[in-house]
Amino acid sequence: MSARNAGGRSVEISSGSRKRRTAGRIVLGSFLAFAGISHLTFAREEFTAQVPDFVPLSEDTTVLASGVAEITLGTALLFVKRKRTLVGWVVAAFFVAIFPGNIAQYVNRVDAFGLSTDAARLARLPFQPVLILWALWSTGAWHAFRAARARRSRTR
Repeated sequence: MSARNAGGRSVEISSGSRKRRTAGRIVLGSFLAFAGISHLTFAREEFTAQVPDFVPLSEDTTVLASGVAEITLGTALLFVKRKRTLVGWVVAAFFVAIFPGNIAQYVNRVDAFGLSTDAARLARLPFQPVLILWALWSTGAWHAFRAARARRSRTR
């Protein structure tokens, strides 16, 4: 089997690896879409409490915008096929962009989502890099990046 990298080139991926990546992408996409829906509905107050002071938008606008972004990214992970590696990079960038909010929640001791102790808020932080890697792995973006880099080094 093959996938396409961000430049449109075909990259070989084994069938077993492809199935695992597909399952991972579906789980991550579903998680993101659900999180986005929760931003707009039942968990809106919890998310509002997490918006750091340095964000230039109102807390509610920030929560609504991030909810729409998460629904869009989750849907893209689930249904976009031709630009899947690009989607992976965009989702990873989104996770990087919201990481300062998680750090601010820890530093400012904001209670939300059951994270009511410093230890719980600190324990959450290492999971953001896991989400970044998950987005890159499940979309084949990291594999495509490495393959492109290997091709460039062979042509030098």
